Amino acid sequence: MEMPDPKAAILARKPEIVARLRDVLPADAVIDDPAETRAYECDALSAYRCQPLAVVLPRSTAEVAAALSLLHEMGVPVVPRGAGTSLAGGSMPQADSVVLGLARMNAVLETDYTNRLIRVQAGRTNLSVTGAVESDGWFYAPDPSSQLACAISGNIAMNSGGAHCLKYGVTTNNLLGVTLVTMAGEVIEIGGTGSLDAPGLDLLGLVCGSEGQLGVVTEATLKILPKPEGARPVLIGFSANEIAGACVADIIRAGILPVAIEFMDRPCIRATEAFCGAGYPDCAALLIVECEGSPAEIDEQIGLIREIAARHDPVEFREAQSPEEAARIWLGRKSAFGAMGQLGDYMCLDGTIPVSELPHVLRGIEALSAQYGLEVANVFHAGDGNMHPLILYDANAPGQQAQCEALGAEILKLCVAVGGCLTGEHGVGIEKRDLMEVQFGPADLEAQMRVKDVFDPKWLLNPAKVFPLASSAARRAGDGGASL
Repeated sequence: MEMPDPKAAILARKPEIVARLRDVLPADAVIDDPAETRAYECDALSAYRCQPLAVVLPRSTAEVAAALSLLHEMGVPVVPRGAGTSLAGGSMPQADSVVLGLARMNAVLETDYTNRLIRVQAGRTNLSVTGAVESDGWFYAPDPSSQLACAISGNIAMNSGGAHCLKYGVTTNNLLGVTLVTMAGEVIEIGGTGSLDAPGLDLLGLVCGSEGQLGVVTEATLKILPKPEGARPVLIGFSANEIAGACVADIIRAGILPVAIEFMDRPCIRATEAFCGAGYPDCAALLIVECEGSPAEIDEQIGLIREIAARHDPVEFREAQSPEEAARIWLGRKSAFGAMGQLGDYMCLDGTIPVSELPHVLRGIEALSAQYGLEVANVFHAGDGNMHPLILYDANAPGQQAQCEALGAEILKLCVAVGGCLTGEHGVGIEKRDLMEVQFGPADLEAQMRVKDVFDPKWLLNPAKVFPLASSAARRAGDGGASL
């Protein structure tokens, strides 16, 4: 994955850069020892890594602003980092960049049940947002698989979703406001507690999903919801991937809105069974469909789903009869990525397609897998068409990583070809950067880059990400600054 060469002038000024950072930040907030900065050399796309020039770990918006203002003045690139769980290289640094990590910014700043919101520092982990309100009967809906570790800042950067996004939406549907610090150190408040829909330009929608290209989110106001009266999952097994995909399309077409529809295929089923023994049937594919509400509402929804599934001749239909059975149905799905890791190296993709195209795309992935000679396991959020194919390969075998990347590119091109897009929640980062031209024409990319010009004229924030290198070369060299 090509990256620009680091600027020798910045590398030569490391002692000065570190010293000046220590002048404006607490002593323990600046790390420059290579033995310690190594922990920040990559994110969850660990095939690519590079140690940064230094790392800063602020504890407040004021400290973030002080660091960014100084680094902007000195012309030093900055890579914002939440928890480093990005699967697209979104927080991988360059040798001449400073990583700005938000892990120490994890406080709850305000809880307002009347207006159904919580305000937190953006380094707080996703699951701990719910943890702050669940004893009072509330929860935060977006639930990425990495929710135990991933930070709200990264969720906002990538517009993360999760298993329950079918009903509750992704991060942008649950985000009410942010405090954003620009590369120049200016603190901007967008949205917030005063209104559910801020007047004027939709800057909040612009920031959510912008992958650290426009500014650093330090605080977030999030929507919280009362816990539902109850929830119940069913497990449905099928004899073929495309049959399971057709069943998903029929459920959505019928106007039923479960809280989640998750898909797993045979390689993933077998891996999770060996890993955690959830008791899944040995079938070609399975769906986990969860409905919530009152007992009567759940019974009605599951009854309709049972009728739809019966038309696809399922090999098994299992309805949870207790909280323990519900937990076991979800156990394998929640363990899937760890279970697949025990089989060896894999690359986790993230493309989104129209639900009606699921059968076609699953057949296409199977054909591409055979063509490239690499196994692909599928586990994904089927209800909204957010696919996560896992390509298995051997990182130590010469040429296999390149082969894996080539296969991944073809799968993502297939997603775009059927009317989908390159990413649903993992972001573009460096992984899909050079595929952006598959989805967007030159005029589209130029319009997107002009937005970055406005927020970050020197193109110092999260460099060499999102946009194809050739398209952004002049701006990264310091020639940005166009106006909208």
